Amino acid sequence: MTLIGSDLTGVTAVTFGSTPATSFTVVSATQIKAIAPPGAAGPVQITVTGPGGISNAVTYFYVGVPTLTGAAPALGPVSGDNIVTLTGTNLLGATAVRFGATPALSFTVVSATQITAEAPPGSGTVQITAVTPGGTSNGVPYTYVAVPVLTSLSPTGGPLNAGTTVTLFGSGLTTTSTVLFGTTPASFTVVSDTWVTAIDPSGPAGPVNVRLTTPGGTSNSLVYTRVAGPGI
Repeated sequence: MTLIGSDLTGVTAVTFGSTPATSFTVVSATQIKAIAPPGAAGPVQITVTGPGGISNAVTYFYVGVPTLTGAAPALGPVSGDNIVTLTGTNLLGATAVRFGATPALSFTVVSATQITAEAPPGSGTVQITAVTPGGTSNGVPYTYVAVPVLTSLSPTGGPLNAGTTVTLFGSGLTTTSTVLFGTTPASFTVVSDTWVTAIDPSGPAGPVNVRLTTPGGTSNSLVYTRVAGPGI
């Protein structure tokens, strides 16, 4: 670090609190370069000693190494733009947040224990890290999820009343969070990444669009047709 002052020629000691600097060089009568010694997190007073005595003190802050304990949500679309809340310690003064090697699109330091960051585009599972004056944090995992795709329904139609089990086939279905028949949510079970079963809610006769949502986004729609029962 650089100390700026006056009458610094002939300085014989630079002290951080009660600890001598690891080393220092007197550059001129107004400048000293010093290497800070190790210290505990928090403020210390820097003083210099020369032929004229001990200087006034200036404050220097030791910053703890940042740590991350979690990311929420820990899944998001490959296109990015997902707002992720990072929790941890010693996060004040963060200068960067990275998803793997890619910088976050933006980030906000909320407190010493929380940062919100906008995920960049990506793929697979990456480690999120935060950088502060205290160093680089450990990583926490974040997984990019592809947009789900529906390829077929079975059956493609049923009665007006609720209760028909409809199988949705496609890809990227493992993290399904919602299945909709039109605008009506359906109860569902994720069987595999390519197979979800849903219970058709009741509705009027005619076609309705079926789609589902995952952290990767909303799928395309497929048509399911409700048919009124015969009457006499």
